[in-house]
Amino acid sequence: MAKINFTYLPGDGIGPEVGGAAINVLKAVSSKFGHNLEIEQHLIGGAAIDVLGKPLPAETFESCKRTGAILLGAVGGPKWDHLKGAERPELGSLLPLRKKLNLYANIRPCKPYDELISRSPLKHERIVGTDFIVMRELTGGIYFGKKGRDSSGAFDECRYSKKEIERITIKAFDLARQRKKKVTSVDKSNVLETSRLWRETVTEVSERYNDVKVEHLLIDAMTMHMLTDSQNFDVILTENMFGDILTDEASVLTGSMGVIPSASISDGNVGMYEPIHGSAPDISGQNKANPLAMILSAAWMLRLSFDMDTEASSIESAVKLALTENQTTADLGGPLSTQQVGSWIAKYVQN
Repeated sequence: MAKINFTYLPGDGIGPEVGGAAINVLKAVSSKFGHNLEIEQHLIGGAAIDVLGKPLPAETFESCKRTGAILLGAVGGPKWDHLKGAERPELGSLLPLRKKLNLYANIRPCKPYDELISRSPLKHERIVGTDFIVMRELTGGIYFGKKGRDSSGAFDECRYSKKEIERITIKAFDLARQRKKKVTSVDKSNVLETSRLWRETVTEVSERYNDVKVEHLLIDAMTMHMLTDSQNFDVILTENMFGDILTDEASVLTGSMGVIPSASISDGNVGMYEPIHGSAPDISGQNKANPLAMILSAAWMLRLSFDMDTEASSIESAVKLALTENQTTADLGGPLSTQQVGSWIAKYVQN
């Protein structure tokens, strides 16, 4: 009997609802495959501020550090918009977690489901056959640089070390070797010094991977090519802010943000797994939020943190079937509630 011990952070808004559906599915997986499920649940973000006065309580961080596997719902909302800087749910919880746990590689897939292609605003021929992954550096760059204000304005420092660029580049090339053997590195080297170092370092690392093709694109050109030539990409490698922008743009190709999981990983099996959507406070508590991205994030956790590929694949197959048979929430045209979708997928996995 294998043990699945992880930290569950429901978070804010619809986080507890989609998280509950994912936990239901994980219970079915543990029952089906004979595993011991050990869940450590803690507060984070706005919910933690309301109860404990801080967005990342010590007990929450210690649990994350101990288990090394984190399933996160969502963080933030307008209720806490009046707070400043690290007092805010997102800045005070997600960024410290990424930094302290060294979660430097964010992975987001873009492989549209056939059933959802018609929901994209792009033409069918622009989307069909798309299958790429964005590898985003997550603990450096402008989000973590020195920032502040003076009498004349404000500033945000963007800084990267060669070591930071090298380690994320190695992960991207290793991943490409398992896929279509192509890496597209995205920067702004015609303007930014950090991007010039980025391109130089990627080029150096690429020399160790003679079997992997590498190309370099500027970020402004990439925003166009992603929508007009999406089938041409395999692994897209980029820095923190550019990756933040590109991954949201990529969601347009899938037809729905509600089906895209993400993984933020370090070395070894340490990782945090979450849907790319936000806390959606406007529909919170209504049991109609789409839980598929959260359920798929749980599958990624099984695969990457627990080496359970068969179990993860069983969840992904169930999600695919739910889309085919229209067993989804209303945003995807289905008749089910959040928890009903979770129960349907859990039942399919169990049986």
